[in-house]
Amino acid sequence: MDFKSTKYCTWLEDENGKRIAVLEYPEVKPGIVNLTHTEVDPSMSGQGIAGKITEHVANLLREDGRKAELSCSYAIKWFQKHPEYADVLADPEAEAEKAMNLGGPACGIKRPKS
Repeated sequence: MDFKSTKYCTWLEDENGKRIAVLEYPEVKPGIVNLTHTEVDPSMSGQGIAGKITEHVANLLREDGRKAELSCSYAIKWFQKHPEYADVLADPEAEAEKAMNLGGPACGIKRPKS
């Protein structure tokens, strides 16, 4: 996949240039971003795009030496399932606490209506 990124946002476009997935992560403190929003176009649902974009961003942050806080429920769940990326988190214990208190589906992922 060919992700495009700025310093605080990563996205994936289709062949027509339409954004079909996005992960936003504004800086909250020097060297620390907050993963605030993950969204995947419903037409791409179920293809693992949200996980791939989250992994890509985690790798970008690791390469840049930046850390992440999480407020996006999808990102919280993703990092919980991928403890090998705990070094990217600004406060792994606080993020684990968020994961334990999180219920329901990941809010940032649009799903087709049944």
